[in-house]
Parts: sequence; C-alpha cells; structure tokens
Amino acid sequence: MQLKRVVVTGLGALTPIGNNVDDYWEALKNGKSGCAPITYFDNEKFKTKFACELKNFDPLDFFDRKEARKLDRFAQYALVSSGEAILDSKMDLDTIDKFRVGVIWGAGIGGLETFQNEVLNFAAGDGTPRFNPFFIPKMIADIAPGNISIKHGFMGPNYTTVSACASSANAMIDALNYIRLDHCDIIVTGGSEAAVTIAGMGGFNAMHALSTRNESPETASRPFDATRDGFVLGEGAGSMILEEYEHAKARGAHIYAEVVGGGMSSDAYHMTAPHPDGIGVVRVMQNCLRDAGLKPEDVDAINTHGTSTPLGDVAELKAITQIFGEHAPNLNINSTKSMTGHLLGAAGAIEAISSVLSMKYGIVPPTINHTTVDENIDPRLNLTLNTAQKREVNVAMSNTFGFGGHNACVLFKKIS
Repeated sequence: MQLKRVVVTGLGALTPIGNNVDDYWEALKNGKSGCAPITYFDNEKFKTKFACELKNFDPLDFFDRKEARKLDRFAQYALVSSGEAILDSKMDLDTIDKFRVGVIWGAGIGGLETFQNEVLNFAAGDGTPRFNPFFIPKMIADIAPGNISIKHGFMGPNYTTVSACASSANAMIDALNYIRLDHCDIIVTGGSEAAVTIAGMGGFNAMHALSTRNESPETASRPFDATRDGFVLGEGAGSMILEEYEHAKARGAHIYAEVVGGGMSSDAYHMTAPHPDGIGVVRVMQNCLRDAGLKPEDVDAINTHGTSTPLGDVAELKAITQIFGEHAPNLNINSTKSMTGHLLGAAGAIEAISSVLSMKYGIVPPTINHTTVDENIDPRLNLTLNTAQKREVNVAMSNTFGFGGHNACVLFKKIS
C-alpha cells in the first residue's frame, strides 16, 4: 500500500528554560541554562543539590484546585503542553472526526512523586493502610494520554510508550506509523516527566549518574566537555501534533515540517551503560535513514542524546562518525540538554521540537558549557559549541537512548 505522508502541525513545550514554545526557543538560541539549586525539597543531604526545575509554573493557572489534586505533576505537564500544541494546530474540535484522532504519549517513569509521597505517608503512620483513592490513577504512566483524550474527546488509539529516555521518541515513531498506515488522521504525541523528587534524585545519585558540580550548577550539564561528570535531571513536557499531509492541507493547517523516518534498535549490552562501540546507536541511525529513504549526506543537523556522561557522549559521537563518514564534519551536531538538563521520557519530545524550529528559523542552538577539549572526540566534528550557529537546515535528526539499551531516532524534513 501507499504510505501516507505525515507532517507536524502543532507544537507545545513546558521546559526548564521556557513554559511555552516561543520562550523555549528564545532561551535555546541564547544558550540559557535552566539549572539551579533544588527548591522542591530540602537538598542538604543529597550528593547533587541542583536540577533543571520548571520556573514560575503554577498548576492553578491551568486547573482548579480539585482537578490539580487528582493529577501528578507529570500528567499536569502533559495536559498543559498538549493543550498548547492543539491550540497551535488550529484544529476545529467541533468538526474533526475524533475517532480518527489518537494520543500516543511517552513517559519513562510516570507519577513518581505520587508513589513516593503515598509510601512516605504510610511509613509515617501507625501501619493502617490509608491511601489516597487517586493514588493508582495518579501514578500510572498511561494516565497522561488518557487525560488528554478525556479533556478533548479524542477516541483514536491511546496509550503510553515506556522505554526510559527514548519513551517520547518511541511515541512519535508509533504516531508516525499509525498515520502512515491510515489508521488515524491526527495524533497528539510527545512526552512528560516529573522526576525531580526525593526518590528521583536519590535513585540517580545512588547510580552515580548525576553531576555533582554543586559549586556551579548552571555549568553542570556540559556535553562533550572533558570535565563532564554526569547528567543533570530536568522535568517538563513537549508535544507535537502529527497529521496526515492531505488532511492538513485540506483544512489549511500551518505545516512546520514533514516527519520522514523513525528508527529503533537495542544495544543488548548493559542495563545502564551504552555499548562502548556504539553498535546499537549505529544501527538506530541506519534504520532511521533507511526508513526515510535518505542518505547520510542528506542530513544537516543532529540533536544528539548528549547527556553529559563520560561514556555516553563518546559512544554516540563515534557512531555518528561511523555512519556519516566524510560528511560528519559538515553536520551541525548539538546537545540541547546542556541547557534543559535531561527530561528523561520527555527528552525526545522537546529535542524534536528544537530540531523542527532549527529548520524553520535556520538556527542551530548551541551546546553550552564547553571549556575543555576531550581528546577522545573527533576534533573535526562541529559540536556547535557555546554559541548558536546560522545555517539552512533541510533535514534534521533527533537521537534518544534509554536505560535498558533502548535507542530511537526521528528524522524531520522541510516540507516540499
């Protein structure tokens, strides 16, 4: 069968450097760090005392008090960012076929704060099992797309993809394929995460995964720098409206870009460490290019997974050099996690938004906080260090990799 073309017709972002798409993009261009000391809880006894929290986010600006109490923060974030994307798409909710509109969402963890607080409350009590009646529906990862569909009446496919930090990229790939195969006209996709909690910080600290650069939080996320010492935990959400091309044209929708390919693979190597030779990363980019029908030399920019970990950054760049060969130095390679921190299951969504906006505006945001060259990284690569760079971007790749060896890659192209 002839596969349908799929385009992006709406964007929504709620991030540590901007609470909407316009503010997020402005901060990206200007190389703004979203990292600061933790305010959500007492960080005194934690090895890492900072994170990329949302700034000036008040759920009561979006929900009444009763509704807010029924939603974990990750679900609040999902509803806010998807709401922005739906408005941006200008779809007419009164006339579209809602049986042909789905919601496919990504979350690596789900309602971690809800789970944490319910257990803490039980442990502090007398042993009587007193739990909030909304404990389970607030916690489960699939409640985010469920709530989005309930709010807007969307009755197409509805579920959550869970693949750690690749979750929202996997959601976008599933959305791409459902529309390609003519199962849907529109899918709301993306991801959200709210893991800046006692349990989240404590758990990642126990793994020695986080930076401990407490003396200078704003410079702690430093992908590709020789002095990097771990990732910075972030939170928030990103959302895209994916739509069948002819459907979008027929209603006069603004089209940001075409989604031309998605690739997935597994490292099959280690629970948390990347394969040292980047085998899975090589394969996921190959799969994505093949799916899109593009050659390596067609790609202009790559927003890397680039978490600022000693092993992961090098493995990814080695894989890029292997796949792109002599074209590799012509790429603009960057890591926007240097500014936002790592949003875990939401990372792929907000980074895909950055890729799409790079094509729209002809600007590649920088990889900030780079001061020291890592001799293990190919010096020919343009890592877009410290300052945004202007260039025409016709094809952009977005990489995301998750604990468990889950790899996902999405390709966007200027519409033609």
